Amino acid sequence: MRFLNMLFIQASPSAEKTAHPGHTSFGMSVFNLSNAIMGSGILGLSFAMANTGIVLFSILLLGVAILSLYSVHLLLMTAKEGGSLIYEKLGERAFGWPGKMAAFVSITMQNIGAMSSYLFIVKYELPEVIRAFMGLEEISGAWYMNGNVLVVIVTIAIILPLSLLKNLGYLGYTSGFSLSCMVFFVCVVSGQLSAILYSTNLLIYFTSILFPVLIPGTVFVLTAYTVPILAFAFVCHPEVLPIYSELKNRSRKQMQMVSNMSIAAMLVMYFLSALFGYLTFYENVEAELLHTFTRVYTSDTLLLLVRVAVLTAVTLTVPIVLFPIRSSINTLLFSGRDFSWIRHLIIAAVILLFNNLLVIFVPTIRDIFGFIGMCVCAYMCEDFFNRLKHVGTNISWFID
Repeated sequence: MRFLNMLFIQASPSAEKTAHPGHTSFGMSVFNLSNAIMGSGILGLSFAMANTGIVLFSILLLGVAILSLYSVHLLLMTAKEGGSLIYEKLGERAFGWPGKMAAFVSITMQNIGAMSSYLFIVKYELPEVIRAFMGLEEISGAWYMNGNVLVVIVTIAIILPLSLLKNLGYLGYTSGFSLSCMVFFVCVVSGQLSAILYSTNLLIYFTSILFPVLIPGTVFVLTAYTVPILAFAFVCHPEVLPIYSELKNRSRKQMQMVSNMSIAAMLVMYFLSALFGYLTFYENVEAELLHTFTRVYTSDTLLLLVRVAVLTAVTLTVPIVLFPIRSSINTLLFSGRDFSWIRHLIIAAVILLFNNLLVIFVPTIRDIFGFIGMCVCAYMCEDFFNRLKHVGTNISWFID
């Protein structure tokens, strides 16, 4: 790669020095990155564990987390050596205009998929929540029970106003509240396990869940489907540099600590959520955990609150994911221009409009999980192997 070879001959200005000063505290940055990581992917992990068993799932989850953390480390090193905290500029310096476009397309595709998955949950879960609160036996044909209409209302009333904030740092409080909702979700899922454990032969039960009996020839297929789900669950790379750019007194070491804490916390949350969800429903777990709760616990008030908490969490995550897309569009089309509130509003509105249309026409959330997860795997592997090429001639790059 011409860009990386050039970097070792003549270093670019430090990204910490060339970017504008940040104003977001360390804690708020952790909240924002954790919120960017944790989203709808947590709802598919119990299904992934059901496909592979606890042992294999744990190995895969830890492996993907380590790979994701290391790719963040490489990303921060690239920003340092490239002298920029903007993905498109790094891509342009590496490959020229094609690199700039590749960065733009990658970020847009990943984040559009993530936002769509969050809105997909709103589309299918919010009508059920309204039905339960109103005490109806089934969803009627009223407009307030139409998932497509509700997605548009939530987008206009909640997501769009939050997306109009000028800086990511302002979303730290909503990110903290979103994470609290997910903690509540994990606590309730774990609480549902007790009744099953008291009424089951524990030896037979845990033997079957640790090492499930799989049909010969299906292990590879199930594992191949599980890895994209896990990779999707750790999507955070498009948000790393925007959060880094707004970090107060920023340095690569400090941002690495933010990444370490965020990914470690989400690793624990993911494992507990997948474990308790799987132990509770075993082979009956579905691709989307909330659907399983709906089928089994149709009138439980606590579980209704869980669904509200998850809806709140994923809704508040959408503005975090939208920021990098808008930043990419500004860099690509309006580079060098002063900030404009009108342009800020129009770009956010167009992005959300496209996502709403996508959510209305995509058949299932499983398609989004698998597609975006494969894209993330390709991105992480490409980043890793591109760096690996330079170990022989530039070993000091990894030591600095």
